[in-house]
Amino acid sequence: MTFLRRLFGQGEESQPDDDTPSETEPAEAEETQHELEVLREEQARHDELTERQLRYSQYAWQPPAQGGERRADDRD
Repeated sequence: MTFLRRLFGQGEESQPDDDTPSETEPAEAEETQHELEVLREEQARHDELTERQLRYSQYAWQPPAQGGERRADDRD
């Protein structure tokens, strides 16, 4: 509710005290910890060949597109 009040400029904006810990800090820490765990599990699941393929996938050769933008059913 306070978000909407601040958004529309109604009510007074209260500044949090520096002494009180923010509510988002523990949530962000938990989220970061979870992301790290997911990355570790994913890395453990892949073998060396898969890791190499993922690392160099941006350099893989793609055949050139054949034809062009124009199609047979397009009108001139």
